[in-house]
Amino acid sequence: MHKGKGMKFVGDSRISSDRKPNIPKDYSEYPGRTEAFWPNFLLKEWLVGAVFLVGFLCLTLAHPAPLEGVADPTTPGYIPLPDWYFLFLYELLKYKFASGPYVLFGVIILPGLAFGGLLLAPFLDRGPGRRPHQRPIAVAMMLLGLASVMVLTYESAEHVDWEARAEANKPVPTTEIDKSAPGYKVFEKNCMQCHGDSLQGGAAAPSLIGIDRSKEEIMKIAQEGTGQMPPGVFKGSKDELNKLAEFIISVNEEAK
Repeated sequence: MHKGKGMKFVGDSRISSDRKPNIPKDYSEYPGRTEAFWPNFLLKEWLVGAVFLVGFLCLTLAHPAPLEGVADPTTPGYIPLPDWYFLFLYELLKYKFASGPYVLFGVIILPGLAFGGLLLAPFLDRGPGRRPHQRPIAVAMMLLGLASVMVLTYESAEHVDWEARAEANKPVPTTEIDKSAPGYKVFEKNCMQCHGDSLQGGAAAPSLIGIDRSKEEIMKIAQEGTGQMPPGVFKGSKDELNKLAEFIISVNEEAK
């Protein structure tokens, strides 16, 4: 087609003038690949992830994680613990081959090999099938890693008294302590080592602030003990015991 002087318009038959919708191919003709990645497979992955996320959020609302008290570096008996999803690494460091002179093996080398193996699993087993028996290397590595995490987490959690730990380390209300009171002198002599200088408690004993005990109950516990507190801790006279109980009750009344 000629138009003007020396100008020619050439049409290319390889480019279709009709716009076609973005429809994926029929993957049923290819063995082992029965659907398109977008949007079929990816949409299923998003749906599964959304269901899991909603379920996890509902679980956190129904059973919120307990909070401990403010960190106190002066408490010598406090044993820090990682969050539950790191308990398996905490348990791993208790074994001889991953602690002491071999601590670098337990902290860096062994976890690095484990997570590196899981990261490389898709590249080590590149079979076209999706079924577990068609991906033996990747499935075996995933099952081994999952079983190791579950066993180590269970072993670590089994040896922790979670109720006593939560009770001993829960946040407590603060109040001013009259350290010149006669009862405080008795408390300082008999109870301060475990319950702290401000009755705040610690890892070895719970807080004495916010308790709902009568005078007789406090006196009985001081003499006979309770829970992890052994009997015979209090060494004072009956008059000192009476002053101690009145002092603890007065502190709790001021804290209300």
